[in-house]
Parts: sequence; C-alpha cells; structure tokens
Amino acid sequence: MKKDAQKTIISKTTDELHILRRAAQEKLSQMRFDLRAGKTANLKDLRAAKKEIAFISTIISQRKHE
Repeated sequence: MKKDAQKTIISKTTDELHILRRAAQEKLSQMRFDLRAGKTANLKDLRAAKKEIAFISTIISQRKHE
C-alpha cells in the first residue's frame, strides 16, 4: 500500500473506516472465490487486499483505545 493511500485511510472517520473495511473484506472474499474457480491467479492482489484490511483494522483499534 502506498503512502498516499495510507494517508487517505488515516484521514477518514471511524465510521468510514468500518465501511471501507467491510468493502475490502467482500473484495477479498470475491478474489478468493475467483482464485478457486480458476478465473485469476494473481496472488499479489490477494496479499495486498489482506494487508489493506489489516491496516484499516489497526487504525480502528488505535482510535478505539485513544
């Protein structure tokens, strides 16, 4: 994830982050389904999606404990 994307995510509100995380989880689920169906073999996108979800979750957790 690029620094620009990280700054954009950090600037969002907690509610927006929850929506963004849910959308990323749905995207990851669809990518896993496509991988099993043989439609795609791009593992880099799967890894990037998981890292994005982890980053968003970290920001949510940090704000929760502030």
